[in-house]
Amino acid sequence: MQLAVLKELAPGERRVSLVPESVKKLIQAGFRVVVEAGAGDSAYFADRQYLDAGATIERNLQELFAKSDCILKVGIPLTGEGAPRDEVAMMRSGQMLLTSLMPTRNPAVVAALNERGVTALSTDTIPRTTRAQAMDTLSAMANIAGYKGALIAAMELSRYVPMLTTAAGTILPAKFFVIGAGVAGLQAIATSRRIGAAVAGTDVRPEVKEQIESVGAKYVGIQLKGTASAGGGYAAELTEEDKAKQRKLLAEQCAISNAVITTALIRGVHAPKLISAQIVHRMKPGSVIVDLAAEGGGNCELSVPGQTVEENGVKIVAPLNLPSSMPSDASMLWSRNVFNFLTTFWKDKAFKLDLEDEIMRGAVITHQSSIVHPWAKEAVAALAVNA
Repeated sequence: MQLAVLKELAPGERRVSLVPESVKKLIQAGFRVVVEAGAGDSAYFADRQYLDAGATIERNLQELFAKSDCILKVGIPLTGEGAPRDEVAMMRSGQMLLTSLMPTRNPAVVAALNERGVTALSTDTIPRTTRAQAMDTLSAMANIAGYKGALIAAMELSRYVPMLTTAAGTILPAKFFVIGAGVAGLQAIATSRRIGAAVAGTDVRPEVKEQIESVGAKYVGIQLKGTASAGGGYAAELTEEDKAKQRKLLAEQCAISNAVITTALIRGVHAPKLISAQIVHRMKPGSVIVDLAAEGGGNCELSVPGQTVEENGVKIVAPLNLPSSMPSDASMLWSRNVFNFLTTFWKDKAFKLDLEDEIMRGAVITHQSSIVHPWAKEAVAALAVNA
């Protein structure tokens, strides 16, 4: 089986789907690997390193697509008007694609892949189970986002983060408030604590209270009337009564915090609007909101994805693709996840597309010209209705 590593051309994307370390191991396992020339440059992995690992470097893109069984990417394949190239059009029926499709955010791309007859596998829909942890790119990248989010908050804040005792007197530690206790939220809490902040954390799932406290934050929460868990480590929509309780809690906590870091997503994709303009106006001038859910639309009503804005003296930072700001380590982690996924289903020198396996069943989006993943099917159907 030949794997093809494409160069990422989406604006701001610096990661690469396989690094030389994983290439070497995959070749030892029996795979063949071809890498588009310059694919690893932005992540500081040179073509020479891939050659030393046993890969082939290919400059002819048509040849790369024609001779490969599985295309590896980090982001969605490029297609449509305005794209630097049409990667979907170069794929053929029966060819595999392994990437992060975020299918409910990108239904048009899913539909295009299905029309081409591509078997598309998305790493972000792999179930969040113990067995799948080593393959979970969503969690690996969320870890980076949480880490960077805490650092951004510290950099943008108008004051020190840790407590400092100086000749001029004592500076009390900054108060950080983290909303959402998934992977990104827990890492944001842990990093905020390491840099000296006094941290409080919340999540609509009461079962994560212990996790929040284990990384050094004070847990604040509400007594729910309904359930807030969608299973698989994801949060569900709240009832209207619970939403009202949550708004009150968030307003109180944001008003006393110097920095607020939001990470809340529904089913790992959609960002609920948790911080209203009214809540922002109650916050202290000089405070900061870092909206790590910006790619899902943002948790703050005033967030502008990809930009930093200021409202009533409060800075609202809504960064996109934070993992790409650490391309070397992000690529390393992504590559290891991909290696673990590929080798799990590599049997007798062949890749087994085992739809009876829960991990594979969760990952497959399109197969044999059918959209098989339920979330993706819903999104594409909605797209067709609204067209």
